[in-house]
Amino acid sequence: MSRAHFYHRPNSPDVSGEDPDSDLELDLQELRPHKDGGNAVHDNNRLRTKQRDLSEHDTRIPLRKLRAGGLRVSGRRTRQSDGTNGQENQGAGRGDLVQESVDGEETSENDNSTGDATPLLNSDGQARPVKPGFRLFGGRLNVPRSLFQWSRRSELYEQGSNSSHESPTTGSPRSISVGQAPATRFPPNTVSNAKYTPWSFLPRTLYNEFSFFINLYFLVVALSQTIPPLRIGYLSTYIAPLAFVLIVTLGKEALDDIARRRRDAEANKESYTVLRVRDTSSNSTLRTKSIRSGKSAKDNRNRASSTGQRRLDAIEEEEENVGSLASQKSHIEVDEFLVKSRDLKVGDILKLGKDQRVPADLVILKSYTAGSVASDAPPSNNTQGQSQPILVAEPTGDPPISNSTAASKGSKQPLASDNSTPSADGDGVGETFIRTDQLDGETDWKLRLASPLTQTLDPRDYLRLTIAAGKPDKKVNEFIGSVELAPERRTPADGGENSTHQTQPRDHKILTAPLTIDNTAWANTVLASSATVLAVVVYTGAQTRQALSTSSSRSKTGLLEYEINNLTKILCILTVTLSVVLVALEGFNKRPEQKWYITITRFLILFSTIIPISLRVNLDLGKTVYAWFIERDHDMPGAVVRTSTIPEDLGRIEYLLSDKTGTLTQNDMDLKKIHVGTVSYANEAMEEVASYVRQGFSNASSADPSQPTVLVNPSSLVNTNSSTGATTRTRREIGSRVRDVVLALALCHNVTPTTEFINGESTTAYQASSPDEIAIVRWTESVGLRVVHRDRHSIALQSVDSSRIAVRVRILEVFPFTSEGKRMGIILQFMQGIESSTSSTTEGGEIWFYQKGADTVMTSIVAANDWLDEETANMAREGLRTLVVGRRKLSFHQYQEFAASHKEASMSLQSRDASMAQVVREYLEHNLELLGVTGVEDKLQKDVKPSLELLRNAGIKIWMLTGDKVETARCVAVSSKLVSRSQHIHAITNLPSLTRTNPQAATDAISFLNSNPHSTALLIDGDSLSHLLLHHRLPFISLAVLLPAVIACRCSPTQKADIALLIRAHTRKRIACIGDGGNDVSMIQAADVGVGIVGKEGRQASLAADFSITQFHHLTKLLVWHGRNSYKRSAKLAQFVIHRGLLISVCQTVYSVSAGFEPHALYRDWLLVGYATVYTMMPVFSLVLDRDVDERLANLYPELYKELTPGSSLSYRTFAIWLLVSFYQGCVIQILAQYLTGSVTSPQMVSVSFTALVVNELVMVAVEVTTWHWIMLASLLGTATIYAVSIPFLGGYFDLAYVWSLGFLWRVVAIAAVSLAPYYVGKVVRRTVKPPSYRKVRGV
Repeated sequence: MSRAHFYHRPNSPDVSGEDPDSDLELDLQELRPHKDGGNAVHDNNRLRTKQRDLSEHDTRIPLRKLRAGGLRVSGRRTRQSDGTNGQENQGAGRGDLVQESVDGEETSENDNSTGDATPLLNSDGQARPVKPGFRLFGGRLNVPRSLFQWSRRSELYEQGSNSSHESPTTGSPRSISVGQAPATRFPPNTVSNAKYTPWSFLPRTLYNEFSFFINLYFLVVALSQTIPPLRIGYLSTYIAPLAFVLIVTLGKEALDDIARRRRDAEANKESYTVLRVRDTSSNSTLRTKSIRSGKSAKDNRNRASSTGQRRLDAIEEEEENVGSLASQKSHIEVDEFLVKSRDLKVGDILKLGKDQRVPADLVILKSYTAGSVASDAPPSNNTQGQSQPILVAEPTGDPPISNSTAASKGSKQPLASDNSTPSADGDGVGETFIRTDQLDGETDWKLRLASPLTQTLDPRDYLRLTIAAGKPDKKVNEFIGSVELAPERRTPADGGENSTHQTQPRDHKILTAPLTIDNTAWANTVLASSATVLAVVVYTGAQTRQALSTSSSRSKTGLLEYEINNLTKILCILTVTLSVVLVALEGFNKRPEQKWYITITRFLILFSTIIPISLRVNLDLGKTVYAWFIERDHDMPGAVVRTSTIPEDLGRIEYLLSDKTGTLTQNDMDLKKIHVGTVSYANEAMEEVASYVRQGFSNASSADPSQPTVLVNPSSLVNTNSSTGATTRTRREIGSRVRDVVLALALCHNVTPTTEFINGESTTAYQASSPDEIAIVRWTESVGLRVVHRDRHSIALQSVDSSRIAVRVRILEVFPFTSEGKRMGIILQFMQGIESSTSSTTEGGEIWFYQKGADTVMTSIVAANDWLDEETANMAREGLRTLVVGRRKLSFHQYQEFAASHKEASMSLQSRDASMAQVVREYLEHNLELLGVTGVEDKLQKDVKPSLELLRNAGIKIWMLTGDKVETARCVAVSSKLVSRSQHIHAITNLPSLTRTNPQAATDAISFLNSNPHSTALLIDGDSLSHLLLHHRLPFISLAVLLPAVIACRCSPTQKADIALLIRAHTRKRIACIGDGGNDVSMIQAADVGVGIVGKEGRQASLAADFSITQFHHLTKLLVWHGRNSYKRSAKLAQFVIHRGLLISVCQTVYSVSAGFEPHALYRDWLLVGYATVYTMMPVFSLVLDRDVDERLANLYPELYKELTPGSSLSYRTFAIWLLVSFYQGCVIQILAQYLTGSVTSPQMVSVSFTALVVNELVMVAVEVTTWHWIMLASLLGTATIYAVSIPFLGGYFDLAYVWSLGFLWRVVAIAAVSLAPYYVGKVVRRTVKPPSYRKVRGV
């Protein structure tokens, strides 16, 4: 890399030989001899030839080839250069002259012709050759414009962009200038779960409403009243009910969507800290200086032709300008602002802390802790009153592996002995952990790194960064990009005549580093480390990974709505048939004054009450009541109904798709059991483990800080005896094994301890990629051995009893956990010797290899034993996650051989991972000493076990869809009782790879499941599931829906949604999905009923769901109690409304036949509207308060819920029964009214008929009530009173004198008795012969 130099003053005594060329912006006359013009033409041609070659060269120019006169650019050109990048605050650095040499040549210091006073012409009078990097414009030699345009786009972005002047689309690859406003408009960073926009609300809602046949039918009927021959009664009679229905329905949708927008606004207004990097220098001052520089350059150029001294004065003047520009970095300030999430833009620099949700897709620039920042600061003599880094433990030095230096060649470099704070940053590499369970469902924390190019940058230098990123993608585990660091935009100013002229080497290349998924933090993840993270926004809003993985919300319609829609079609067919039959009975051509089709149409309008438009109003109001009950249930605090159109579907669920993490489990691990071969410890027995640990680790260290501490290693633990001499040999052996396994668990992990301050008190917290490991390390601390320091090179363990360091080790190799390997290992060298607070005499000692992993892989690695399989099976049955722990001692020679072979395998260009794994297996993974087995419990949510059992007894098949590992999902399925003891778990994993060797593997797996589908639970991973759905879709899904439980692991958010859609399409049953994370949103929205749990890390699933709850066990009450009641009540309400419409239509039919088939209305105007509203609506609607059993019985007998799933409460059978009842009662009421009054059209008949109709409906409601509520009684009595009071106002329809007579009363009572008696008798007989289930459980 070429060297860069500061420019030296021309009169400096130490001027060395430099390149003879000048960068002064000179007139070509200066390059020509005054005496000869002919050669000038030749020289011009030579310069033009040189110019053609310059376009192919890099435009960067070393300062040693420039003179300060190169700054002599006109103010106009300087401003133009400033505008190139479009950033006003970068104008200070456009005139930077510090650039790297293109050719890399170094001129001899003995070349005296390179001084500043060297003439511009050769001795022969010819102009000197022009170096690369200059252009010729007219008669003037200019510094290239790209010299001032320091920022360049990356090659990745250049390939994706046709022109720098063309704005790329928001969905294309992008180039992001960090800390600057983007040139391209990107989507706003808003969360939106709203279904409608202000423009789409009316079109979409009206389309949805008129897609129902009942609304479309009444629209046609209402429009028909605008035609005079078809008009029957007032137009408002038909328009008003339809308008009322639409207003109520659209109002409910609008209120629901407004509520969603308000909840979205809460998430969008969450505040985040944004860094604003700004230049406080005045741009106008810069432009003045540039113009003044340009004027000085022009004046000096005119003077330079006369004397050389004047030219040197001009150079001096412009050097001062260089210094003024160079000082501008001191004017760059970094301010912190609080910005709402919705206002974040691409390119913004965010400052995030622990437990903060990531609001957009970010690229991490820097990660640091308070301690690391303090350690990075320059040392200060004044330490009073300043916060010092808090050391959890002193880091180790650099001990040798052995006396032979060759032994350490393949090992890792140690951590230097400094005073940096041990943290997630380790040794300053910019590490941090994030939780992604809200994004992909995986419980393991993910390690994220800042790019080495940006980790050490000062935030003031972020304006020099450009990030190239690919187009938005929904793949959450992939990212390809790059980051560029442009050259520094300033040159240090010379310090005047007394300044030192020592140059500082600087690298002025555009540095580029790749970016991968390890450098990102996607939206809706949570920062888990105690570090502070600086990151830049790369994708916002709809272009984030989480949003792209989420399906758009849709309008959901309940199954009951579709069933009622089908029934209304039947009623319509009945109406048309009845109208045609009536016209046919009279004769099609019997009325020459009126066409037969007009008569049919008038009959259709008369019989339109058969299809009651009030049905939708009653059902929608009923849904509102159900939502009110749910939200005000004291046993379900925090419950929210976000979609009030589908509460009845809660009572029809047959498949429940559930997330695992945060839904069934708390993602809080706890080590419950440990087995060391001959004895098992759990619960209170852990105190005995703690006593063994104290014996081994506390005796070696004194509680007195002034006393030295003897470091412990595995060999020294063997000789540790109890303080009493009566300890038996067996007890000593057990104690030794317990200490060995505790030591192994305290060392074999990737956990990093950090210090946190909570309420002013210092506490130790742990960070790791897996909560299992944190649970194990917490357990070792609880029994007496605490991890106090961990970085990439060393671990320190502290005895809790003495608070002194007991174990120090050096990390030689780490073999991280992988899904394929299912194990992790570590090679350590134990420090031996004595250390105290003032000195340390430790040296490298024993080398050990520790490994822990799943029993399925560790069984073949550990030495032969007779207890491992049995004990792991016992723990698995308890639902514990088992880990087998083993170790192996390595000699120095063995480690040397392994290190050399492992390093050689790591250099392989082909099959590198396989080669490295083979070396590990060959040297390490065989005949390990089996230390013990641990059982870790993933804590379940409250009452998950009884809730799942109740749902299973209710006939609901439960699928658990998780992004977690297979072993984790299996343990949770067992511990939560998702899989009962009588069921066998059949696992299908790695099916795509198995089919390569056995093409029949998929068929065999399906055949095995088909052999006993009702007692087999399926455990399948995402790859195998995709393979089966791709190649064996129909046979697999046909079998899977029959299984009592399915556990799908490693599922992406898209896969979860696809499974929900597939089950819906195949079974046509109601599907409910429940989850708590952003990765569950797609699944929730794809379900018929989406239930969101308000999670610890966010409310995204809750906001996108139809129903929001706070605990999983609330789901049982939501389904078994509220869902069941909602469906039964709506079914009864719908049937009563249909019965009410059929009843009046049958009366109209009998009247039309009796009146000579005349299409005249029996009940006109107010009577028709009042019957469906004031006189019957409240008693019928009060049925939404009815219930057949109480909550205790509903939970005690979940089989009652199972009866409803086929839709027995509202079916074609029940519809036919109500049709017959309506036909009988309508005929009885109208025929007896005409018979008893002796008239067909008189007001006396109308008054008797209508009154009997109202009485019949009120008594029918009373007969159907199962459990009385005071509102029901009040509505019945109130409606009867309203009808009696309104009779005096019905003189236009009734004979009021006749109404107040005794004859009117006995006729109404007689007609009602004949109408109601048969129905009531039949109901009593049916309950006696075949009582319904609810009467059985109630004992009545």
